[in-house]
Amino acid sequence: MNQVRTFVVSSLILLSAATTGAQSALAAEDEDKITFWLDEIVVTAPVVSEPLTVETDPKSPRLPVPAADGGGYLKNIPGFSAARQGGTGGDPVFRGLGGTRLNVLLNGAYQFGACPGRMDPTTSYVFPEAYNRITVLKGPETVKYGGGNVAGTIYFARDTPLFDQPEVRVSSSVLLGSAGRDDELLDVTAGDPRGYVRIIKTRSNAHDYNDGNGNKVHSFYTRQSLTGIFGWTPEPGTLYEFTADTSDAEAAYSGRAMDGPKFDRNDYTFKFSKKNISPLISNLEFQAFHNYVDHVMDNYSLRPNSSMMNMAMEVDRTTNGGRLAADLALGEATTATVGIDYQRNKHAGRMAMAMMGKPAYTAGMARDLTFTNEGVFGEFKRRLDTSSRLLAGVRTDSLRVKNEKTAEKGHDRTYGAFLRYEYDYANAPVTSYIGLGHAQRPADYWERRVNFYLKPEKNTQLDTGLIYRSGRLSASLALFYANINDFILFKNQKSTAQNIDASLYGGEVELIYPLDHRWTATASLAYVRGNNQTEHKPLAQIPPLEGRLGLKYKHEKVEAGLLWRGVQAQNRYDLNSGSEIGYDLGASSGFGILSASIAYQAASRVTVAAGVDNIFDKNYAEFISRSGVAIPALDIASSFRINEPGRTVWIKASYNY
Repeated sequence: MNQVRTFVVSSLILLSAATTGAQSALAAEDEDKITFWLDEIVVTAPVVSEPLTVETDPKSPRLPVPAADGGGYLKNIPGFSAARQGGTGGDPVFRGLGGTRLNVLLNGAYQFGACPGRMDPTTSYVFPEAYNRITVLKGPETVKYGGGNVAGTIYFARDTPLFDQPEVRVSSSVLLGSAGRDDELLDVTAGDPRGYVRIIKTRSNAHDYNDGNGNKVHSFYTRQSLTGIFGWTPEPGTLYEFTADTSDAEAAYSGRAMDGPKFDRNDYTFKFSKKNISPLISNLEFQAFHNYVDHVMDNYSLRPNSSMMNMAMEVDRTTNGGRLAADLALGEATTATVGIDYQRNKHAGRMAMAMMGKPAYTAGMARDLTFTNEGVFGEFKRRLDTSSRLLAGVRTDSLRVKNEKTAEKGHDRTYGAFLRYEYDYANAPVTSYIGLGHAQRPADYWERRVNFYLKPEKNTQLDTGLIYRSGRLSASLALFYANINDFILFKNQKSTAQNIDASLYGGEVELIYPLDHRWTATASLAYVRGNNQTEHKPLAQIPPLEGRLGLKYKHEKVEAGLLWRGVQAQNRYDLNSGSEIGYDLGASSGFGILSASIAYQAASRVTVAAGVDNIFDKNYAEFISRSGVAIPALDIASSFRINEPGRTVWIKASYNY
């Protein structure tokens, strides 16, 4: 992999030099014709583009330091938190809800982690810049991407624009930072009007980081991935696309008695789409996928083992599925998307122990739980007049579960639906909306391991808000109230699980305000409050109030950003209760963190950015976190929570052609 890293760095240098040289020649002819552009540094999060939707480009410059995985990236969007485990693998939480309450799709396919302790949430397999677009759909007000979206849906998408003529496109970057952080991306696409070939190579590596007190946190990791995409466009509007993804990793986890020396993944996806089939069918899309993850955890490969027993566990999960959907034009004012989807995933595992040396597995992988789900959905949009719209959707799912060890079987029939009204004001650049959504989520693998017979959760949620857009000024307000019957709550440090009734309410506010043609102020605020209505106490794992203030400066080829993130203390908790992600440890302290960055357009297609996060080297920990485990042989003491990184310095170079 050192050769790959050297190749990527060398390519950036050569391409930068070639581009700069070409520009110098061009400048000799006509300097005024050279135009530089610089993508804006995102210092809070992209403002909501339409009701309940946040869309962002993960390749854009970002403050704080660009994340190494999907969970870290989502943490920078208002309303999201991430349960830290080490340097990578954070489990995302939105409005206090995570796990399978968040539908996460990777380029349209479902992938589930295999680890019983969630060392490998779906987002841990994501290198954000390997995708072109990340879309967050808040709450249950969509039915197109699977059921059970109690908290929302996250869609990581790869968009490969079609070619008008033969050409080659290149996107590449190198990031270096504190604690040995180095990330590399090389994304090359070659094609013509008949099709394309795209290769994406990534690598991310870091050593143990130090917290604000200078104490080492067991957190090193290495992750790498390779993606091949082959598209064929035999005629305009028709696409056949095959994608193969493979990745491997190892990661040290401060919050566990074991580390992850193996995170292997192999995904295969086939997609077919055809536009304008008839006046009724504007687009038809079929997708089939297969993915497999193989994960090993042990207490000796990545840390000295001071105990007398070496232990290892290997687990895997195989997921197969498909989706057929049609976009319909039902009239001049009415459109719809209807379809069916299917998913089957199987989990297996085995254990090994030895007093000395590497344990040897004495048996093959044993299947435990198998899930099979079939869904039918329809989503509709009706334009009532030039300024108002009505959106609605309905779906039903049939889930069959089998415990291969005990022969227990379960079947859940669940439903989802929503209705939303949107209105554009004639005398102001404002869109308002109000919607009511309902989603039902059956118990997942992690919950059924503890209690096989849990009832499905049933969330009925009211969403309302405003979106304001006027020139460079943008603002949004999103408010919600969720009533969740049969909410699945883990108790006694995740040793038991039961159904309760719960409620949550809160929302997010975001603002971008131009002070003048060079200075722009940004701000965001996110708040959620959760209640355990059955036991009349706070709901566990609810993050505290969080606000962000940003200031951006942009002039010609230079852009700079300053970001302050403030988090309130959290005194509402339910000790030792929580979710599959973790449980409440107690109260947390508030904190404020200041970060800064600057970006420079070195050439028309080369950008260099640098930054400092946690400028004042503050020692702090998030409310949703695990306890840090002591590792005496490495002189690492236990901690109440896993502390976040101290001062972090980074520099990143990007080339796009």
